[in-house]
Amino acid sequence: MNRLLCGLLTWGLLVGVTGPVKGQYNFTTLDVPGALDTYAIGIESSGQIVGQYLVAGRFHGFLLDVDGSYTTLDVPGAIDTAAYGINDDGRVVGDSIDADRLQHHGFLLDVDGSYTTFDVPDAFSTAGTRINHAGQIVGGYNDGGTGHGFFLDVDGSYTTIDVPGATSTGAHGINDAGQIVGYYFDADSRLHGFLLDVDASYTSLDPPGAFATQAWGINNGGPIVGEYVDAGSRVHGFLLDVDGSYTTLDVPGADATRAFGINDNGQIVGLYSAGGRIHGFLATPK
Repeated sequence: MNRLLCGLLTWGLLVGVTGPVKGQYNFTTLDVPGALDTYAIGIESSGQIVGQYLVAGRFHGFLLDVDGSYTTLDVPGAIDTAAYGINDDGRVVGDSIDADRLQHHGFLLDVDGSYTTFDVPDAFSTAGTRINHAGQIVGGYNDGGTGHGFFLDVDGSYTTIDVPGATSTGAHGINDAGQIVGYYFDADSRLHGFLLDVDASYTSLDPPGAFATQAWGINNGGPIVGEYVDAGSRVHGFLLDVDGSYTTLDVPGADATRAFGINDNGQIVGLYSAGGRIHGFLATPK
């Protein structure tokens, strides 16, 4: 079971795309001990990483601390838990599946170890994906037929995020300025990334030659990471820099690479598949 969320201007000729990253990053594989699959999804500035792992048919969230220790994160009473985002204060957001109705709920794990679940009003399912320093949360919800993004402010108010003209939208990342990134499906069922800026303008994000794109993370400097599918159906990670240039991110030897989070030091986390296994990775600039 894949718990990761899937889920208007394009840069066009203003951007370029480079080849796969080779000498620019040191790649480190991340595997929770005893796990079948590991997904590294969020990272904060000191290097703490959150994600999810699969063992014995169940998904659990995890926190990887800077000392290399793993801590399992399970929402009380949930049958599955996934941690998607962590801010610099150490607060974690994600989603869980309850045992009663098998529905997804967002959760916030505070620094005191307390879990709080939340649901967009009238939503069939809710997932929190990122939290910024102010405590503002973004994510996605389903109303029973359509996917929408949401913004949850510190006062508890929800704002729906829908890219104009889209048939489905999901919000994946937010920085301290309030810039939001995510994905949407257009009227032709094509998948694109988007940036929602603080002036409420939307920009579509598609690396040149991409067949499908999702934007997953944005740091406070503005660089964006995500994933795209090329014409040959291969999945790559990407980094979109503030100058508008795209760089492809491929873990050496991987069959597929997906980039999910970037911190203010430029460290990137994600996953890659190789040999039938899914592994997390940390890419650290040299």
